[in-house]
Amino acid sequence: MILTRSLLPRLRPRPLDLLPPCRRCLCADGHAPRPVVGPDSVEVLGRSYPRDDLTNVTARILSRVGRNLHNQPHHPLWLIKERIKAHFYSAYIGRWGNPLFSVHDNLSPVVTVQQNFDRCLLIPPDHPSRKQGDNYYLNRTTMLRAHTSAHQSELVRSGLDAFLLAGDVYRRDEIDASHYPVFHQMEGVRLFSNHELFSSVRRGEELSLFESGGRRTPEKQETHSLEAVKLVEFNLKQTLSRLVAQLFGEDLEVRWVDCYFPFTHPSFEMEVRFQGDWMEVLGCGVMEQELLNSAGAENKLGWAFGLGLERLAMVLYDIPDIRLFWSQDERFLKQFRVSDIHQNICFQPLSKYPPLLNDISFWLPDGADGFTENDFYELVRSVGGDLVEKVTLVDDFTHPKTGRRSQCYRIVYRHMERTLTQQEVRLVHEQIERSAESELGVQGRY
Repeated sequence: MILTRSLLPRLRPRPLDLLPPCRRCLCADGHAPRPVVGPDSVEVLGRSYPRDDLTNVTARILSRVGRNLHNQPHHPLWLIKERIKAHFYSAYIGRWGNPLFSVHDNLSPVVTVQQNFDRCLLIPPDHPSRKQGDNYYLNRTTMLRAHTSAHQSELVRSGLDAFLLAGDVYRRDEIDASHYPVFHQMEGVRLFSNHELFSSVRRGEELSLFESGGRRTPEKQETHSLEAVKLVEFNLKQTLSRLVAQLFGEDLEVRWVDCYFPFTHPSFEMEVRFQGDWMEVLGCGVMEQELLNSAGAENKLGWAFGLGLERLAMVLYDIPDIRLFWSQDERFLKQFRVSDIHQNICFQPLSKYPPLLNDISFWLPDGADGFTENDFYELVRSVGGDLVEKVTLVDDFTHPKTGRRSQCYRIVYRHMERTLTQQEVRLVHEQIERSAESELGVQGRY
């Protein structure tokens, strides 16, 4: 799913990654990120892309590309992915005894803007979800995918009717224990022909996927027959209910919530009752027929779902902080080296190292047209990296006489594997202060 907050485009005269080495950040292990961003081009997975005015990807983000945590054996994200694969392989068998669903988990995260927004999601050109504030652009035509749905069209066009797709996705967002600019999604697509959908229905040969002269209602799209949509919706909900029951247990309480996505209609979110609260675990729906028509599947009707692997792993394994998925600490990794992917695992926390809190206050540029919160979050990530646990806006003040606006953010620093000193945190914090002034045009109130 795509974040749809309306964010002003950022105006950053000089990318942070082009600062002199002393102004760049250090990774959590004390080493500088590999310099993959040059003055004229961006190198990703061995290929160079020319920079332009929309380029906003940073060296720290690019250092995550190619890590493919979901494909690293015995990583918790790999375990979740493999459990989902195993369920679909065993529960859905084709006519020749082979698994019905194919799996695609090694597609490049570099996609075209058209792939990311137009072919799969029908996002209008002026939609706020395309803003620099929400995405990582290599240039005006190429980006790091914001969702795995960017590959749906090409897979459907290749003739696939049932597939699972997993991969890393990239979004600029807030900073806390459950948000990280790189995370992992898994989605599924199932298409039906007229015969496949109605073959088990009495007098099914008299029914059709489509109708002419129909209209769009809350229950269906204008070209779909109501009978077809209800059968597809039933199949979708049954498929996903079986999946979460396999992951969470047979006694799991599930409910469905109607929602809106631009790429499905009708659309639903699944919520599960977990530890006394309702938790949203995935979004799904009947695919917009326009998407299937453009991919050459105009004679079929289908459903799609998408879920976040980190969210499932954090719940299933009781992992408290999303940064842990990137840890190379043996004390973390060894807990997931199990002989059976279905084995119950309850993560045993590493020692809880104390946090260090530092505030930063500044006057916004006049008019604040060139500043967004996501710009500041991205700058903090680029400088502080995974030392930063959380960033919170604690004060937003407008001077009654001058009309100038001031903001104060509280930055929580905590290393996942050792105790930080105030001295080393202060060095990072001062880099953030300097970079905020030079890169975002703010005036410090330190």
